[in-house]
Amino acid sequence: MAINASAGSSTPRELIPAGMYVARCYKMVYLGMIEEETQWGLKKMPKVIITWELPNEKKSFKEGEEPKPLVISMEFTLSLADKAKLRNYLNSWRGKPFTDAEAKKFDITKLLGQPCLLNITHNTGKKDPSKTYEFIATITPLMKGQECPAQINETFEFNFEEAFSWEKFNSFPDFIKDKIKKSDEYGKLEVPASNPATGVVSTENTATPDIAVPF
Repeated sequence: MAINASAGSSTPRELIPAGMYVARCYKMVYLGMIEEETQWGLKKMPKVIITWELPNEKKSFKEGEEPKPLVISMEFTLSLADKAKLRNYLNSWRGKPFTDAEAKKFDITKLLGQPCLLNITHNTGKKDPSKTYEFIATITPLMKGQECPAQINETFEFNFEEAFSWEKFNSFPDFIKDKIKKSDEYGKLEVPASNPATGVVSTENTATPDIAVPF
């Protein structure tokens, strides 16, 4: 009897249709200082993933489950330099530019719970043009008189301050775990030999960099 292996098939994830959506920021994952290839060569940069829920766009992801809001994430370099992508997006979201004084130190966890409008577009992949991805083109304030429903998903924050949560770490998909494992901060952790999700591991000198003024 043959035991045949095959490439198999997978159903591609359904993309959020392009358009403008009321959204609320509910999740923030600090990945750490990660080395990346840039136009200036290899460079270590602090990275963060910010996630929003779309409370008016719900879907039942498993049979028998209550519909949940669609979510979308975007990765940023944790920088408020004059031409940094994060600064440009936050300028638009706030409806006003950062002053130089504000940009010197801004606690991005102030974004958690904040509503906005997301302009979601579809872009083809740079490495694989046959694939299409969702992309947040702009983030803007809600229009006058517009409301965002109350937050549905629980607020989630992950960083290296004070204690490292293995429980949160193990809740991530593998591609996010792999990114975190490449960070300087992760390299300083004392990784338990087994069952790391049972507790937390203290860290020293691995706090999330600030980029605290009200949003």
